[in-house]
Amino acid sequence: MTTITDTHRAVIERFYGAFARRDADTMAHCYHAGARFRDPVFELEGARIGAMWKMLCARGADLRVVHSAVHAEDASGAAHWEAWYTFSGSGRPVHNVIDARFRFVGGLIVEHIDSFDFWRWSRQALGLPGLLLGWSPLLREKVRAQALDTLARFEGRPPA
Repeated sequence: MTTITDTHRAVIERFYGAFARRDADTMAHCYHAGARFRDPVFELEGARIGAMWKMLCARGADLRVVHSAVHAEDASGAAHWEAWYTFSGSGRPVHNVIDARFRFVGGLIVEHIDSFDFWRWSRQALGLPGLLLGWSPLLREKVRAQALDTLARFEGRPPA
């Protein structure tokens, strides 16, 4: 007999399996229509979450994703994942280490929070500017604004 915990674990496994294959459509179908996503760069809701994954998968020609430590309960879940890719803004290699937390409604992700060390990421992705300023809210806001503009252009919208 399949339990709700099994269902949630399967959603997490399906999500990261699709991510490893760069199958953004399957990833997007793991989310509830009213879902919210947050990480140190993005805060998104609804269909924009799927658009973000679609953009990241499309732009990540050398993207490699590995997940582990999947855990699920009645209404929540978690996983650890790591991504290796070349950051398009600088051409620099990045190895990002992320911990994800999920909340579920109706067998779909309704909240997804990814946590990673932004300073570590910025040192890899941006080089010296990331090393010197990666700890500052100013750089984080600049990266957020650029990422949202890139997503808007990818969606065919005018940048903010």
